[in-house]
Amino acid sequence: MNAMRLEGKVAVVTGAAGGLGGGSARRLAGEGARVVAVDIDGDGAARVAAEIGGVAVTADVSREEEVERYLAAAVEHFGRIDLHHLNAGIPGSLDPLPALDVAGFERVLAVNVTSVFLGLRGAFRQYAAQGSGGAVVVTGSIASLRGSADLFAYHTSKHAVLGLARCAAVYGGPLGVRVNVVAPGIVPTDLFAGAGGAVGGGGDMAQRATTTPLRRPGTPDEIGSVVAFLLSDDAAYMTGEVVSVDGGATTTNSLRPSGGAGRWDPAELDR
Repeated sequence: MNAMRLEGKVAVVTGAAGGLGGGSARRLAGEGARVVAVDIDGDGAARVAAEIGGVAVTADVSREEEVERYLAAAVEHFGRIDLHHLNAGIPGSLDPLPALDVAGFERVLAVNVTSVFLGLRGAFRQYAAQGSGGAVVVTGSIASLRGSADLFAYHTSKHAVLGLARCAAVYGGPLGVRVNVVAPGIVPTDLFAGAGGAVGGGGDMAQRATTTPLRRPGTPDEIGSVVAFLLSDDAAYMTGEVVSVDGGATTTNSLRPSGGAGRWDPAELDR
């Protein structure tokens, strides 16, 4: 592997102030890319950008005009955009289905899905204006591939981004644009910190990760390394793919003893 395989490339990372976005921005910069760190948390984006010698843009990625503005800022500063990591996301409520409200559900879809649509559309428009191809990675999740009795809006949104990415990959292939999805498992970041000690929130992440085959949570850099690979020419024959980075979680049959079957109290879960 060429340690500077992204040298000369310009990369946009959304949600760059967070754990996964910050890890991606640092990894891409470490492999030679010039990075535009985008986040609604402007101070957080600025800290990451200062650390890696990049540029920060404060933006609500769920809003059309804000997406156009961060893309314009990237082009104004660096002259072009080659790579996009559409990573911004929020978890939404852990409440059961009957207790969910429409406003909260729609906000999750706006940040997690509409932002990806707008980012993909903007990427394709910019590639056309440049007369170039490019590469995009969308952050999915283990929640893109499995269901749960909580985090309804989050699971729905992460299923939806797979459809967006796959359709964009089909459209983009003949244009020289690759689109892939990275699907992280449990990676302790601030994303679920607002849930406090609630079961399935942030406080029990490390414990839940011990049920994966690798018996531990992942790190932002481990996700970032896969993002960098998918954006690089090392993945030149990959598009429309979903790459799980989850410690083997999605390989496990939960109905077998090795997957934990029968080793919990269903009554406790059902409560």
